[in-house]
Amino acid sequence: MSEYQLEIKQVVDYPRCRIYRKFVQTLISDRSIRLGGSSGLFYYTVLCSYANFRTSYKRIDDISYTIYPGEWLCRVNELVEWFRTRFQHQTLSILQVLQERHLITYSLLGRGKLVKFKILRWQKHNRVLDYNAPCAKDTGFFFLPVSIANELLSQGRCSEMDALLDLWINTVYNDEQVQGSDAGPVVYLRNGTGSPLLGYAELAQRWGVSKATVGRYLGKLRSQEYISVLSFPRAHGSVICLNNYLSTMFEVSDVMVDKDEIAMLLHIGLTLPEAEREEEEYGSVSVSENEHSVSNPYVACILQKVEEVLAVQGFPCFSCPKIQYKLLPLSPDCKGAVFHVLDDIVYFKALLVILCEDSKELFRFELRLLPEVERR
Repeated sequence: MSEYQLEIKQVVDYPRCRIYRKFVQTLISDRSIRLGGSSGLFYYTVLCSYANFRTSYKRIDDISYTIYPGEWLCRVNELVEWFRTRFQHQTLSILQVLQERHLITYSLLGRGKLVKFKILRWQKHNRVLDYNAPCAKDTGFFFLPVSIANELLSQGRCSEMDALLDLWINTVYNDEQVQGSDAGPVVYLRNGTGSPLLGYAELAQRWGVSKATVGRYLGKLRSQEYISVLSFPRAHGSVICLNNYLSTMFEVSDVMVDKDEIAMLLHIGLTLPEAEREEEEYGSVSVSENEHSVSNPYVACILQKVEEVLAVQGFPCFSCPKIQYKLLPLSPDCKGAVFHVLDDIVYFKALLVILCEDSKELFRFELRLLPEVERR
């Protein structure tokens, strides 16, 4: 039998986001996240999670109702529970707002005890199945258009739940167009830069709240382990990573997001020790002897960072005392010039060779050290 290696990639330009119903049910049951916003993103997502993919029949109070794709029928008090409102008129007001925005239509049945709603343009974004059968509401997934999510966000103040959904919808994993996404699922707002760095001012404008409120939102979501926020010195922004994203979206094991790895991918901040610091013992280190060589304390720091990054990615042997490291100058013309200029930035380029005790070469990596610059 032939063996293959599976590689998972997300496409940044894909116009829809896959949302699992089980994930929506988790959000509905999490009472610690507030819903006090007016954007309506969470409410619309909940309605989409209950919409049918195929025609089904539902019997309530001895009356049988036909429910077509994109529709669902439920009791009003059930909707009150999903939306976490105190009174029925508040729930109906939310439906009315979504209807005025031309996202849904709804009608009251059974003397106002039942509500039947329909997601407009459902067939455009989700496949409709021809056969009739019951439609499970706690399994499977549906597609949520990113354009509709952005439209809802721009029309009101986002709640904590709306902000979490916005981060989830705009998370990207392993896409070559987005820096750092191969290290873990990062939030990227599709602004064409390819950089996942976000600032509080940008999120405040997007969510219709103050920068202080953005900080409170992110702090709360981080404390509840929904997200990880990686902040970098002298950089105007942070990288937000989604926890449990891969297990939810792809049913694969989640990866441990390493701040140093993200920093290396984004060319952010590697703090080298002072020259007078005592050199720490770090395996067997060989350094090329020329004017451009990196001093031994710097080599130890660099190797420690590289080891932490590679250990997260599953490379073996890095805890073995028999491992040897060589850091050598590297240049494309092989003429000994180890400093290069890139957009008026001078950087050091080196080859890291990792060997076993018997001088058997195991791995080769290319390293670049750039001076820290203030981001504009």
